[in-house]
Amino acid sequence: MKRIAEICCGSLEDALIAQKAGADRIELNNAVYLGGLTPSMGTIKLTAENCNIPIVVMVRPRPGGFCYNDYEFKTMISDIEAMGNYNIEGFAFGCLDENRNIDKEKNKTIISTIHKYHKDAIFHRAFDCVKDPYETMKILIDLGVKRVLTSGLKPKAAEGANLLSELQYMYGDKIEILAGGGVNASNCSYLINKTGISQYHSSCRIWRADPTTVSNVSYAYTQSAHEECYEIVSYDKALEFIKAVREG
Repeated sequence: MKRIAEICCGSLEDALIAQKAGADRIELNNAVYLGGLTPSMGTIKLTAENCNIPIVVMVRPRPGGFCYNDYEFKTMISDIEAMGNYNIEGFAFGCLDENRNIDKEKNKTIISTIHKYHKDAIFHRAFDCVKDPYETMKILIDLGVKRVLTSGLKPKAAEGANLLSELQYMYGDKIEILAGGGVNASNCSYLINKTGISQYHSSCRIWRADPTTVSNVSYAYTQSAHEECYEIVSYDKALEFIKAVREG
């Protein structure tokens, strides 16, 4: 089975860098440093017009967790409807209830809306916050989810490799499993050999300075040596990641 290298992108520029490096697929977000939020309509439009590889668009209306109120949920549905006619492959989403279980009704409505536009339904790393990954996977299969992005319920996929291996063995013939969370060129071979998973997701990010970030006031989102910077996809890191996925 062909292995797939997906790169998490936070802008049109990121997407074009990922495509140039040879990525098989893009996950398009805004605010990657917050775990990824819904990108702007302009970003989606331009990326769809300028990229010829599959694009998955994040549908996440706010940072924090995944238990959405009615205002947030209506926004998610409206965003999908606004984006549905663009040349994209699918949408990444995920709704949980206050007990960290799958919110069946909200997810069912989202999936129905996605399928109305003949797009793929991809459940994102909200999966890594659930109590029971096995029951959750069964529910997502029944609901018609095509793919699940997961780190195996751990902060990093390498730490969750045992569960990833189990999920692939138990459900890999019914749903696609995309390993993500700290995945990079240095650990792809381990994950491939340990889990048998064929799809990998990485951010491949580096810092770029913006000298207007800190002046009279600060708009920094990191307190490190990179406080005057923001993140972009690195062409070199993307090349290394894609090569590692291909070669296993």
